[in-house]
Amino acid sequence: MKKPIAFFVHHQGRGHAQRTMAVAAEFARDRPVSVLTAGPHLFDGFSRDIEIVTLPNMIGAAVPTQRLYAEPTPPVMHCVPLGLPEMRRTMRTILDHLDAREIGLFVVDVSAEIALLARIASVPAVQIRMHGDRGDIGHLGAYEACVGMLAPFDERLEQDDYAAPLRAKTFYSGGLCTSVDRVPERAEARARLGLDPDREIIVAVTGGGGSGTPYAPLTVAARAAPEALWLTLGPTHREGHETDFANLRELGWVPSVTDYLAAADIIVASAGDNTVHEVARVGGRLIVMPEWRYFGEQARKAEALVRLGAAVQAPQWPGDLQGWRDLLARARGLDGGILRGLYAPDAAARAAGWLEGLTDELWQGAAQDAPAPLRVVATH
Repeated sequence: MKKPIAFFVHHQGRGHAQRTMAVAAEFARDRPVSVLTAGPHLFDGFSRDIEIVTLPNMIGAAVPTQRLYAEPTPPVMHCVPLGLPEMRRTMRTILDHLDAREIGLFVVDVSAEIALLARIASVPAVQIRMHGDRGDIGHLGAYEACVGMLAPFDERLEQDDYAAPLRAKTFYSGGLCTSVDRVPERAEARARLGLDPDREIIVAVTGGGGSGTPYAPLTVAARAAPEALWLTLGPTHREGHETDFANLRELGWVPSVTDYLAAADIIVASAGDNTVHEVARVGGRLIVMPEWRYFGEQARKAEALVRLGAAVQAPQWPGDLQGWRDLLARARGLDGGILRGLYAPDAAARAAGWLEGLTDELWQGAAQDAPAPLRVVATH
């Protein structure tokens, strides 16, 4: 039987889980697949036969003593506080699963420590690549410990300062977007949504991984371009002193983000992986405003997009009318085809094919007489 593939999936936001589901759906049906996560609800409704292993949620777990809390974290690690039973249960559950299921490849999305744990446990691992300033010993150790890295983006978006030996270990799937609904033409999208076919429409979108799009700068934007209709998708963050304007509407979570993106003339978005590729899929003109993330992840991705001419960016959210007018003028001059070229419709299939091929290559010639591992089918 085929060697099983397991995924560790971080439960912050939705992107890690969505990416895992997109890739796992492309695996051969006789490939055993499991997911270890502290957010099992993120996989509700996923139709593929997988095993879900629930991990403790360590976010916010309290260190039991002040003396343990005072111990510094060594540079080789990022977040490993001392004295947490949740931490021990997480690592024990992972190791027990890797052993019991005789996992052939462990895909880590994302954790440097768990990638190192896999190597210590003698299990080949692949780390999902993310942008950012990740030249620290913790990241480098995890990358070097892995048998390869999977970058769910186009190689043209790679950072110039990423080390050549690590780049050689990286498989670039092309821009991976987890949405699969049809992209309508702009006129069709506007008709479907009941929007003016001729008015300039600017959509600000954010995903579920942060605190939301800051609303106050958008009120300035609405004043700077009063002829345009401004729409916000996803959560927004208010400071309490904003003045609302008739041409600025908060829509929250909507059934079809694709329709709104397709209807837009300009899109304002963060630099999250899936968000960027959602916009790329429709070929939108993108103003990228990176959210704060560890290791400057979104800032570095935004730099790469701007370098390629796929987006424009301001150093910070404009707080004045002219700042917004200048930014919008630059966005109107973008060629949406450049960003569209960074999206690959077959990215999930390419990633799945590489992971399965790597697994089979690693275990080619191994004894096949071991008993088949037990499987638990997740029910939703």
